[in-house]
Amino acid sequence: MGCKSASEVPVDLRELTVEEIHAAYRNGTYTSEDLVRAYLSRIDSLNGELNALTYINPDALEAAKNLDAEFAASGQLRPLHGIPLIVKDNINTRGMPTTAGALALQNYIPEEDAFIIRKLVEAGAIILAKSNMAEWAFSPKHTESSTAGTTHNPYDTGRVPAGSSGGTAAAVAANMGAIGLGTDTGNSIRGPSSHCALVGFRTTLGLISRSAIVPLYLRNDVVGPMCRTVADATRVMEVMAGPDPADPLTQYGADQIPEDYTRFLQQDALQGARIGVLRILSDDDPNPEIASLFEAALTDLQKLGATVVDPVEVPDFSALRQNQWCAEFRGDIEDFLATYVQRDTLKTLEDIIRIGTRSEYARNGLARFVDAAGRSQDPEIPCLDPFTDSRRIAFREAIEREMDSLQLDAIVYPSWNHPPARIDAFNEEYRGDNSQIIAPHTGQPAFTVPMGFTAAGLPAGLQFLGRMFAEPTLVGLTYAYEQGTRHRHPPEN
Repeated sequence: MGCKSASEVPVDLRELTVEEIHAAYRNGTYTSEDLVRAYLSRIDSLNGELNALTYINPDALEAAKNLDAEFAASGQLRPLHGIPLIVKDNINTRGMPTTAGALALQNYIPEEDAFIIRKLVEAGAIILAKSNMAEWAFSPKHTESSTAGTTHNPYDTGRVPAGSSGGTAAAVAANMGAIGLGTDTGNSIRGPSSHCALVGFRTTLGLISRSAIVPLYLRNDVVGPMCRTVADATRVMEVMAGPDPADPLTQYGADQIPEDYTRFLQQDALQGARIGVLRILSDDDPNPEIASLFEAALTDLQKLGATVVDPVEVPDFSALRQNQWCAEFRGDIEDFLATYVQRDTLKTLEDIIRIGTRSEYARNGLARFVDAAGRSQDPEIPCLDPFTDSRRIAFREAIEREMDSLQLDAIVYPSWNHPPARIDAFNEEYRGDNSQIIAPHTGQPAFTVPMGFTAAGLPAGLQFLGRMFAEPTLVGLTYAYEQGTRHRHPPEN
């Protein structure tokens, strides 16, 4: 009998990495077209139960065929050549619905890709699907939209994947795509990544463009990778990083990007590192199992060569963290509607409310924003970016001063102090979300990486907080911890 062609060889999708996919392309084991077909088949079998993906790109196979032809002709692979990508449904993607989970945008189909999507496609990524999200990204608690309903956690379908990037988290965790994108205003990359045993990068504000992304609070919003490995998240981050004239904040990061982020993927990066423990977060009424996993993580950090400084006490932390949020949704969403959607019937928050919602949670959120603006306390303090806002700068400087005095490379705490809540009790059981407290306000980078599982098989995440634009340091530390512990495993499906 003759040998099977690559297209007849089944593709094992479990935990595939970019490096492994590219090795398969080079070896002729399978093609990008084969891989996309395999992912589409898996989506058909799993998405009905998880409700993670809302739109499948009808052009994904054609894109894969074109990339296969390019590789056959050139013998060269682009950085993300033929890598299927899951995109959160608030990021403009040309020719595909970008709904933010809302009825007001259910028929909005952008004519152009967002800046970061353009960069990813130029690097060879294939947009496989759009993912469900919490409507307007309002909820850190659960992932429910008017356009697609509720997403389920693949490790326990009766539980939430957190919010609002829960669709990307559930899809990537369940191996329905190779890599994914989320956005994070307060929690929404790191929370869902923690709840679904993924790596999630919230990068420094100013490193990656946010243009053509439906905003919640643009002063806090970040877009970033949600992947199964630190190496894959690093590769996605590297492609996206860079200045965008349409996002003035990226001028601050223009000179902060190393030539190659992947060179910091060093297994010995924890050797000699100094890691601080922020007990004011980790000891705030934790679930006993999460507390135990965190203590084990600290032991592992030491075994891997780090000096653990425990505790770290930031002067005036409790006071500095207060009065950081600013209710900016009305202004930000109305700017987005005017710039990108451009419909006479959809210009204002009142138009959004008139069109309506199927979600009680979103309805209540929209109602709050009718009159809410600025800070709830001391409204005379301007709501500015992390480089010019006095409250934000004071909070960050206090943290970085303490890091400097103790010579810390990073600070750690659990991404959540409690396991994922039950979907039917998402409000009552929402507690322990540590991601909201520091990085969204200070602008600092914060990466979450799998920390282990509870006895019931529910994931937990360990968060590393770094200095501004210290992504290279965090890449090394999280990679070394990941490689030294290897906590992640896929759901049983």
